[in-house]
Amino acid sequence: MMVFVWLVCFFLLIGLISLVIFQVMCLADLEFDYINPYDTASRINKVMIPEFILQGTLSLLLLFTGHWIMFLLSLPFVYYNYTLYQKRQHLIDVTEIFNHVYREKKQRLIKLGCLVVFLFLSLFWMIWSVLEDE
Repeated sequence: MMVFVWLVCFFLLIGLISLVIFQVMCLADLEFDYINPYDTASRINKVMIPEFILQGTLSLLLLFTGHWIMFLLSLPFVYYNYTLYQKRQHLIDVTEIFNHVYREKKQRLIKLGCLVVFLFLSLFWMIWSVLEDE
């Protein structure tokens, strides 16, 4: 049963990482002038709510299955997403996107690094629970 939970966490994390990589690629394309600001903002804004939902689902899964350490590690992500949503700063403004490209890209790269660490931790716990079952 625990292996199934870790497998679901693994796939949720892969989904989160792919969404963040998509956002970084859109910002890099804008930075190198391959795409216009309107398309960049609309593409990134379309995936923000699904990213928040995936992160919340992952945290709730960890909470309900009793993986307290991993839940506590995912809690800052949920709080950060919640504060962005409450302040209505989760969407990128088309007119201000050039002024904030560096900051937005830096935030997403930090988030990507943390998610990769989180992915390795979940892989560790998945392997641990497989070995523990045998």
